[in-house]
Amino acid sequence: MIRSREDLKGTRRWVVKIGSALLTADGKGLAREALSGWVQQMSDWVLSGNQLILVSSGAVAEGMSRLGWGRRPTSLHELQAVAAIGQMGLVRAYEDCFLKRGLHTAQVLLTHDDLVNRRRYLNARSTLRALMELGVVPVVNENDTVANDELRFGDNDTLGALVANLVDAELLVLLTDQPGLFEADPRFEPDAKLITSSQVDNPLLEAVAGESASGLGRGGMATKVRAAKIAARSGAATIIAPGRGEAVLHRIAAGEEVGTLLLPTQGPEAARKRWLAGHLQVRGRLVLDAGAVRVLQESGRSLLAVGVKEVAGSFSRGEVVSCVDEKGVEVARGLANYSAQEAAAIKGEPSIRIREILGYMDEQELIHRDNLVLV
Repeated sequence: MIRSREDLKGTRRWVVKIGSALLTADGKGLAREALSGWVQQMSDWVLSGNQLILVSSGAVAEGMSRLGWGRRPTSLHELQAVAAIGQMGLVRAYEDCFLKRGLHTAQVLLTHDDLVNRRRYLNARSTLRALMELGVVPVVNENDTVANDELRFGDNDTLGALVANLVDAELLVLLTDQPGLFEADPRFEPDAKLITSSQVDNPLLEAVAGESASGLGRGGMATKVRAAKIAARSGAATIIAPGRGEAVLHRIAAGEEVGTLLLPTQGPEAARKRWLAGHLQVRGRLVLDAGAVRVLQESGRSLLAVGVKEVAGSFSRGEVVSCVDEKGVEVARGLANYSAQEAAAIKGEPSIRIREILGYMDEQELIHRDNLVLV
């Protein structure tokens, strides 16, 4: 759990979000020189053996620039069309810059449904983690072309926070055109002091956060504070930092005092346990043999099908199941990688036989350790 800037030196997995005003030179088209600078810093991080997901705004703003529009459209179909146009230039710019450092990128477009539907949630999580393990930098954006008003994340700050939850990131970095969060709006109070560090649940934060002044994005300091609270649900800290600052990502990694650091109030394990135990309904039950119970309790490993003796209930991939010992005592619960019917077919079998039995293999584990908590 991150308790201070010094702890940032030991982090390994970041989600970095770059806002529209930064990426598009305040609406004048892609700021390619600045974008190249951020990519250099992100590449240094990844090439040092760390992992990073980039959440990038700028598709709508870049589309507006390409069309010569000076004001953000308000109708949904125009927004979706402009986003589709701008996404082409945005992704190509990132790909070109990362390739210069020998790194591949992957475009990932998400909608609200992808993170609400448990099956798609697991699919997105598995894909993003696989990309990072391959040393690839996922470039994530909201799928503006198909999302509607009722199913929008609302802004990419929120999307960045939900991605941080999705992949268990340790830090969410929100790069903005401001130095950080101030105790009052510096546009009206020039002497306002920068908040260098705070607990994310500090009621002062909501009171001093304002809305976006650029008109390019949907965010502002208020959305960044709300995003930090979402990120904290999985134990991640958040830094609101000046994107135009020199070597800003390097300085954050070194633990320097830059921007505003918002600290979670609970660690990742406690946060995830609370989420699994309290916010999702248990859909089924797995009866484990003594060896599987011992492995879960003593080694903190994933649950394999070979350790399951019985399967009860009706559940789909991504739904919560309870793991009990042979006396019916619950020992753990987690998100199943296979449906009840599939689990029943592979119970008691080694992972090497899953493909033979089912005809395919989504995951080697019945429940991955990252999606399992002891009770």
